[in-house]
Amino acid sequence: MRVTLLGTGDTTGTPTVGCDCDTCERARERGVSRSRFSVHVANERTGESLLVDFSPDFRQQFLAADVPLPDAGLVTHIHFDHLDGLGNVYRLVDGLPVHAPNETDPATDQSVAETIRDKYDYLEDRIGVHARDPFEPFETCGFEVRFVPVDHPPLLCYGVVIEDPETGATLSLTGDTSYDVPERSREALADPDLLLADAIVPASLCEHHPIGGRHEGPDGVPRTFGTKHMTREGALALADDLDADRTRLVHLAHFYPADEAFEEPLAVDGEVYEL
Repeated sequence: MRVTLLGTGDTTGTPTVGCDCDTCERARERGVSRSRFSVHVANERTGESLLVDFSPDFRQQFLAADVPLPDAGLVTHIHFDHLDGLGNVYRLVDGLPVHAPNETDPATDQSVAETIRDKYDYLEDRIGVHARDPFEPFETCGFEVRFVPVDHPPLLCYGVVIEDPETGATLSLTGDTSYDVPERSREALADPDLLLADAIVPASLCEHHPIGGRHEGPDGVPRTFGTKHMTREGALALADDLDADRTRLVHLAHFYPADEAFEEPLAVDGEVYEL
């Protein structure tokens, strides 16, 4: 399993357009980027590849990383920075299976799968949307895959577990989530070779959020920023709880102080891992 981090940023990315903050300037100086979230997972045994989330930066990500177009895709939730790149597959692929959860979201009265079908009806001859039950494993690109519910109000959102049944290599992605990941989902995400964990900002920035932080640890440090995303400290605590062999923090905002923004284990675009 070859994992390429195509996009490791939040909804605005780093550098952020029009921003001259120290962190964005440092990113420009270092020649690094955190574009909107997406992960490419290649099965070197079968020669197939799987894309987790369709970033609006799809075109530039694939050109920069020089990875093959996907044979299948996964969508974790319907926020634009995870879905709106799907339109890029027009004239690039033919018959792409797109797997998405089938659980009806009270906020939209649709499942993720139904939203994709409606929003991208013009791609119906290019993609096939496959609705999947949370926790139920399915096979794609030679991998066993499961969607697992996480906590990203007000929408339903899902993490992902991807396992190679031949080698046992396992990749877990938290998806966009607060620290309040349900216990059953924690069990499904546990013991990965690589964990990609949402960590939008350091906990110290919770004082700037209108409602502060939540899910404080024993030390009183918030593990959730507001209600939707984990802090860096929350993501690392979750990684500990899941007993991850290796952890990379993703979905990172440009609000990290410049002297912390590129320290381990914060990821940048283009990182590659062999599992």
